[in-house]
Amino acid sequence: MAHRMTVPGLFPPPDYAHTAVVETGRRLAFLAGSVPLDQDGKLVGPDDFVAQTEQVLANLESALAAVGCGPGDVVATTVSVATSDPADLSRVWEVVRAGGLRTGPHTSTLLGVACLGYTGQLVEITAVAEVPPEL
Repeated sequence: MAHRMTVPGLFPPPDYAHTAVVETGRRLAFLAGSVPLDQDGKLVGPDDFVAQTEQVLANLESALAAVGCGPGDVVATTVSVATSDPADLSRVWEVVRAGGLRTGPHTSTLLGVACLGYTGQLVEITAVAEVPPEL
């Protein structure tokens, strides 16, 4: 089971944890970056941080489900946003906070980056999840 903690003496984070420790014997799922492409490979929400983040979260939930996990099983994410404007970072983070990833909470890093892999891509989220024990 993952033990998540907000560290006393550090600035309280907005809906994420400072640490997450996974007990020995658990399986972890390392997910590739979720991107804002639909099933046909078409970019969702050109020039729209919110629409792209919503699609990224939907794709991430599908990937999590494929390995028997849900958003509450996520212990760590890296949120990459193609921008140098802190307001854009905040816009994306608000969508992430409103999504299921706030359950836990998980550890997270929010980054502004120069470029992502697909033309027009603004958002990508990588994740690590703790796989629940098999029944």
